[in-house]
Amino acid sequence: MIARFSSGLLVALVLLGFWQALVTVAGLPPFILPGPLRVATALADNAALIAWHASVTFTEVLAGLALGSVLGAATALHMAVSPLARRFLRPVLVLTQALPVFALAPILTLWLGYGIGSKILMAVLIIYFPVASAFFDGLRGTPRGWLDLAHSMQGTRRQVLWRIRVPAALPSLASGLRLAAVYAPIGAIIGEWVGASQGLGYLMLLANGRAKIDLMFAALAVLALLTLLLHRAVGAGCDRLTARLS
Repeated sequence: MIARFSSGLLVALVLLGFWQALVTVAGLPPFILPGPLRVATALADNAALIAWHASVTFTEVLAGLALGSVLGAATALHMAVSPLARRFLRPVLVLTQALPVFALAPILTLWLGYGIGSKILMAVLIIYFPVASAFFDGLRGTPRGWLDLAHSMQGTRRQVLWRIRVPAALPSLASGLRLAAVYAPIGAIIGEWVGASQGLGYLMLLANGRAKIDLMFAALAVLALLTLLLHRAVGAGCDRLTARLS
């Protein structure tokens, strides 16, 4: 754990050093690319403002992640036990990826308004497919020997599903949830870019329009940090769940 943290900190320091060297050597003006020190100053000077908008975005991300994960897992379970569901829901899964999220964002904003509802739905749409697809693949990939043993012991379909197939598919579900933790902020930010009055995406657009590029980079850095923390938290929770049930 300590070694992983140390390596991550070293990579971050190297990237910051390269960033500062690029700005200094190339002589880039602050309105093109501000240096890390200038961004840190903007972060400190606007800490309360950034924290408020970050709380809005994080609420949207958490709600979208929860709803999208539940819907994706439920869809995978339904397809695993019902051939009819597989026939009708598989095209729906493909359709969620065939339609660009950027194209749906203005429509969702028109229907649901500028509140957090459209942003939550954007996050749900962007993570629904990876969760459903990963969990369904795990449910289909149950070792044949386990299923034969369960049938030989006269296990019912419900018992086979919940005691054999679902535990065996948990690592696949965990992979889907880890991807969802990274994708969910993308959906929320896209929704905020299209139309919002709060959130980190809105703050970035506002700062860019007022040529406060250091503030825009500060909001972007906070978004990246929140995404990393969410990914780490979801990963730790998945590791505990799979270890407990394995």
